[in-house]
Amino acid sequence: MTIVTRFAVIFDFDGLIVDSETPEFEAHRQIFAEHGVELTPEEWRDEVGIWSATRNWFTRLGEITGRPVDAVALREEKRRRFWQVIKMEPLPGVRALLDELHAAAVPLAMASSSEAWWINRAAAQLDVTRYFRTIVTGDDVSHRKPHPEGYLLAAQRLGVAPECCVAIEDSQHGLAAAKAAGMKGVAIPNWLTAEHDLDAADLRVTDATALNVGILARLVSGGVK
Repeated sequence: MTIVTRFAVIFDFDGLIVDSETPEFEAHRQIFAEHGVELTPEEWRDEVGIWSATRNWFTRLGEITGRPVDAVALREEKRRRFWQVIKMEPLPGVRALLDELHAAAVPLAMASSSEAWWINRAAAQLDVTRYFRTIVTGDDVSHRKPHPEGYLLAAQRLGVAPECCVAIEDSQHGLAAAKAAGMKGVAIPNWLTAEHDLDAADLRVTDATALNVGILARLVSGGVK
């Protein structure tokens, strides 16, 4: 029997549905090391969840070493290493949660700051595109996280009021975007975001296996602390 719900769930993507953060960091770390520079998780984690067209880690590498670097070539090398390392499988509990929410007719959306080419390719490889009624990428908005525009657009496309939406995030900046949109926020930090300030979350769990339709529904109604 189909269960009709009165709330929606909006998922982040990177670091939440798939662990793309670890291979992204590792690919950069390797290249930095080959240039004699240590790139630490502490340096990296501050910018997890933020997208910037002007941020370039390889420009920073050149500034640190005082030597010119071919940033374009290094980005291509980073991408090659990224695809070698990444495990294209959903993180623990994610697919089961998507299945349960879909079976309960809960409207689902994705809201990411990443570019559409990556989201569309990765979501298709993971076979998760079919769960979402709409996918908002960084290409769809003028302001990316921590600005709430992406979450507000996702709610608008779903036809659900923001206050009836639960956003599931892994980072401080993504959580800030969801809360600024007026949504409930669930934090599932990974090893790179575990030290983020996630106090604004209405619920924090270790992984998606701790979530189900009932918990998320009660969160919207104020029944989960």
